[in-house]
Amino acid sequence: MKAWHHFLTITKHRFLVMVNCFKVGLYWQGLTHDLSKYSPAEFIVGSRYYQGSRSPNAAEREEKGFSTAWMHHKGRNRHHYEYWTDLNMETRTYCPLEMPRRYLAEMVMDRIAASKVYKGASYTDAAPLEYISKGHEARLMHPETNRQLLVLLTMLRDKGEKETFRFIRQVVLKDLPF
Repeated sequence: MKAWHHFLTITKHRFLVMVNCFKVGLYWQGLTHDLSKYSPAEFIVGSRYYQGSRSPNAAEREEKGFSTAWMHHKGRNRHHYEYWTDLNMETRTYCPLEMPRRYLAEMVMDRIAASKVYKGASYTDAAPLEYISKGHEARLMHPETNRQLLVLLTMLRDKGEKETFRFIRQVVLKDLPF
């Protein structure tokens, strides 16, 4: 039963992302979002650690100290800021790169959908911003990507989806400054 519930959860998440990506004009990204979640490397682990109220990757990480499913996922999905890291040849350390705007927009849609799936009826437009505020992502994300993400999630909280999606279409995806 856990596998079935996990399947329903990831499918609902993908559907919500797809609908929102379509609203801003990201049709291909909406159709292909998170397809790796159905791969054996992610689906089997996700089913095993499924809880329904949070990502199975967190449960796997708590048990093992790392998540094999997450390692697989982040390397195949450009809407995760973790995908955008590379070796700095001067410092010989890995550093974050600024995300292209189309993937930043998809990341916003991903966070909205994840918050809706896991929070259910208690979801508000503030939930994605509250989630990111709890983490330590800012120190791992490129500063400009982090700034842009916070602007968009704050706009979502304060002005709602309709206005935020309009802004994404008219400003973010046209590479205009904001």
